[in-house]
Amino acid sequence: MRSRKSNKPHEVVERALELSRADGCVVIAGEHSTANLRWAGNALTTNGVTRGRDVTVIATVDGAEGTASGVVSRSAVTAADLEPLVRAAEAAAREAGPAEDAQPLVTGVPHSPAFAEAPEETSSAVFDGFAPALGEAFARARSAGRELYGFARHEVVSSYLGTSTGLRLRHDQPTGALELNAKSPDRSRSAWAGQATRDFSDVDPGAMDAELAERLAWAGRKVELPAGRYETLLPPTAVADLLVYQQWSAAARDAAEGRTVFSKAGGGTRIGEKLSPLPLTLRSDPHAPGLECAPFVLTGSSGDDASVFDNGLPLAATDWIRDGVLEHLLTTRHSAGLTGLPVTPYADNLIMEAGGTRSLAEMVAASGHDGPALLLTCLWYIREVDPASLLLTGLTRDGVYLVEKGEVVGEVNNFRFNESPVGLLGRATEAGRTEPTLPREWGDYFTRAAMPALRIPDFNMSSVSQGV
Repeated sequence: MRSRKSNKPHEVVERALELSRADGCVVIAGEHSTANLRWAGNALTTNGVTRGRDVTVIATVDGAEGTASGVVSRSAVTAADLEPLVRAAEAAAREAGPAEDAQPLVTGVPHSPAFAEAPEETSSAVFDGFAPALGEAFARARSAGRELYGFARHEVVSSYLGTSTGLRLRHDQPTGALELNAKSPDRSRSAWAGQATRDFSDVDPGAMDAELAERLAWAGRKVELPAGRYETLLPPTAVADLLVYQQWSAAARDAAEGRTVFSKAGGGTRIGEKLSPLPLTLRSDPHAPGLECAPFVLTGSSGDDASVFDNGLPLAATDWIRDGVLEHLLTTRHSAGLTGLPVTPYADNLIMEAGGTRSLAEMVAASGHDGPALLLTCLWYIREVDPASLLLTGLTRDGVYLVEKGEVVGEVNNFRFNESPVGLLGRATEAGRTEPTLPREWGDYFTRAAMPALRIPDFNMSSVSQGV
């Protein structure tokens, strides 16, 4: 007979469900392990491995006026902590009013074959091939008079989802990221590169250092430019930062209620409208090679783009924009019912393709022939100014380069920008080839992205910034 004191994650889920006295119950146990390296001035500074667990209990209670939900999450949960956790979720449900997004809990999803198996874990071994190559990059940078700073992190989260309606689902999510910053010894020049990875087997710090060395060399000549609108090449990382924010702002209910850039004048949404002259497709696919994410809804909170009642709902590949036309917005089962739109929940990756074949270097070579053009490295400190147009503001960082007649001829000052990603898609004149990329601004929250570079003929650099 199974011990009630077992602390294995799938048994924690089962025990919490046994303890539940609510009308419905969802339990999510997340097992986390993280490995990291940090370095400064061409030398490692820290490294470590951590492990932890969090458990979320969602209790639902039926009443005369509807179904209420209560959600309680705690970390470092053991078997002894489960009953207080379950009771707290039930109390929260009883004290809450009817949940607007209430739906029957999901049923009929086949069990994950590995539900009862031990969680996946990372360790320092994930860096076995990467660390020596990083040491070689340190040596080359030191001999060339530049300094490398940055970090590498790798996390594996094994999520176990069980419900009182019989679901038993499990997903293992590896997430890795490398950020590398090169500086001149006097710190007057700085360049950045980043890469997302599932296991660090595809990361080449030497190649990244060589790219940074080239950018530091470009920065040897300084050119001051005023604010204005410039032909600008946005690299994949900058495109990702802008479109991730756009995706976070794409809830169908908000659009239908007239509150977002996707609201149609006079009522309804802009689904069916052409947003770009380019044949671009923006999509999410839980099974996209190299960008795999949970193939079912896994959430501990409800909002306009997520519902705790949808936990376990299977996710399909979804085209948000197809051939430049807006096809879908984010819906839960509840908001789909309100808007009359299909159920298309959020998925944790984002891919844009537009049929382009040119690399960023080839796009640079085709730029600056009819006047100066700018090549960005990345964007930073992005904030929303106006939700109705999705106007965003932010800063350029770690290198803005001047392109003349197909050649980078120097580094210019940084700028503050004011742009809407939806507006940029409508004005883009070229998209390069799609490649996996790491968003610089949102990399702590979103790493599974593949984007092309974009050519914008009139990117709005609204003011000069002194930041680096």
